Amino acid sequence: MHRGLEDWRRLARRRLPRIIFDYVDGGAGTDRAIVRNRAAFDRLLFSPRPLVDVSSRSLDVSLFGRHYSLPVAIAPTGLNGAIRPGGDLMLARAASRAGIPFVLSTASTDSIEEVARNVDGDIWFQLYVLNRSIAELLVARALGAGYHTLVLTVDVPVSGRRLRELRNGFCLPFRLTTRNAVDAVRHPAWIFRQLVHGLPQLANISAGDKSTAAVQAAMLGRHMDASFSWDDVRRLRDRWPHRLLIKGIIRAEDAARCRDIGADGVIVSNHGGRQLEDVAAPLTALPKVIAHGPKVTLLDGGVRDGADVVKAVAAGAQMVLIGRAMLYGLAGGGESGVSRVIESIKQDIDMTLALIGCAAIADVNSGYLEPLDCRDGHNDRTVHTHTKRLWHGEEKMRSEHERNA
Repeated sequence: MHRGLEDWRRLARRRLPRIIFDYVDGGAGTDRAIVRNRAAFDRLLFSPRPLVDVSSRSLDVSLFGRHYSLPVAIAPTGLNGAIRPGGDLMLARAASRAGIPFVLSTASTDSIEEVARNVDGDIWFQLYVLNRSIAELLVARALGAGYHTLVLTVDVPVSGRRLRELRNGFCLPFRLTTRNAVDAVRHPAWIFRQLVHGLPQLANISAGDKSTAAVQAAMLGRHMDASFSWDDVRRLRDRWPHRLLIKGIIRAEDAARCRDIGADGVIVSNHGGRQLEDVAAPLTALPKVIAHGPKVTLLDGGVRDGADVVKAVAAGAQMVLIGRAMLYGLAGGGESGVSRVIESIKQDIDMTLALIGCAAIADVNSGYLEPLDCRDGHNDRTVHTHTKRLWHGEEKMRSEHERNA
């Protein structure tokens, strides 16, 4: 059965308790940044070139001298064991089979060493600076475990205000309210897996700090070192002997500082819309970052399918990071669900290349894009509203069909 992203999202919503689904699905405030991230892609249309030989198509890309089967990486996401026990390992193995990178979060529920031991693929490590001593320990562990790409996240000096998490009482250790407990009982498969494997813990923190509960709570609350500055980034650059990517860059001048410090690349990102609600979409910020930053620019945020991947690459990104879509697959089908999401994205990229008249993803450029033309009165809000009405009509018909079946 072929599933689109919304199918996987609905399946994840059915299979996860609300407290976990909202953690995966939600953003800062009322989710305006998530909507803005998507709208940036909706405002870009393709400009197809007909009568081009696209009988053979290449989706391969090269980055940092390494070959990848797609211009896609699995973004760092925390507490994946709350979705499925062993979630980080599942994501990493699916990425390895697909020939794409996997970025392990500091807030993972499978440890740095465990993932490195059990996955034969390109694994990157994402660093949160909770405090200096823990950060130094994590960097040393990643280096010792054989990681060659360090992703420093710089857009979390404090936690964003995520209303859906606050309303659900999301915290670590988990404390189920009566409402959450009743909801969890409606998801027996999820409860069974959690009981068998134990409630998720932040493996990298518990392995490296004696005051585990307090440190894990601080990590989940994103109580980072708000004093971490550009001087500290320079020191990290001096200590880390391999590739350093800086994630969370939106401004041109910050991209230039990353270049001057010697970062190997930047990831244009607003943290998936989970930190600051009123902030530019990464796709919107991409051109100015490319113009001023290091040679390698990746994009994270709003990418949901293969067509979005092609748009991002055409706009100048060498690779895109995808988080939520992979987590919907993890929730809906475990490791095989992640693989099916990746395969769906791959098929979308291949089909899109054929339809726009480009035989290789490496040859896509801005000439294949054009902005949505609002002069005919069909502006992006009108299109979005029309699409939403069509979608809800389809949903209603599907629900009636299922009831009558």
